[in-house]
Amino acid sequence: MEEATAAAQLNEIKNNLATVQQRITDACIKAGREPSSVRLLPVTKTVSAERLRIAYTAGCHEMGENKVQEAREKSEVLSDLNIQWSIIGHLQTNKVKYITRFAHEFQALDSLKVAAELDKRLQSAGRGMDVYVQVNSSGEASKFGLPPEAVEDFVRQLPNYSSLQVKGLMTLAIFSTDLDRVRACFVRMRDLRDRLRQHAPAELSFEELSMGMSGDYELAIEEGATVVRVGQAIFGKRPLPDSHYWPGFG
Repeated sequence: MEEATAAAQLNEIKNNLATVQQRITDACIKAGREPSSVRLLPVTKTVSAERLRIAYTAGCHEMGENKVQEAREKSEVLSDLNIQWSIIGHLQTNKVKYITRFAHEFQALDSLKVAAELDKRLQSAGRGMDVYVQVNSSGEASKFGLPPEAVEDFVRQLPNYSSLQVKGLMTLAIFSTDLDRVRACFVRMRDLRDRLRQHAPAELSFEELSMGMSGDYELAIEEGATVVRVGQAIFGKRPLPDSHYWPGFG
């Protein structure tokens, strides 16, 4: 890569990051919240490892990936960097063994079978992992995640898996230009989080709400998001459609 090209990419990512951070700050101020209460998770799916090395220099030290194989390959190529990897996509039990080797966080837990396998692998490795329970807040059949009404029963089982450090909930809102429908997903999540704070097992934490992506993260912040997952607003348009990564997105 030519130095001029690398420098241009570095400036582009720095500028995009600054813009996203400012919009997060503005959304927090509008909602009467501290900007420090929202964590930005850059979503790096389809972004090359070479470009991610530049992004790391620009300040992206956390990276979220949907596909385990892609994340695994990038984590190996970038192993000299202190990147905190988060898996934010659906996980099959036969892929669990891979993420326990490099990931610091898993945001898409919606199966006790996966919880058991994850716990077994983490116990063997002598480590824990932060996890979020994924909720299907839109009710769309194409999306992964538990229906909201099933979450309380599900989380009551999670203390059985002591290496899983439950931090909160994650969702994908409906993909719609109707902001009222999008907002309803976020409100549903906030209400569920508040109920879990009252009724979930005491050893579990439900302080975090991971919701909001490039097109709706400001709305998510207004409704209580503590983690926003932003990709295209930082790295630009992807070569593949979102439907390749997120069911229900086109």
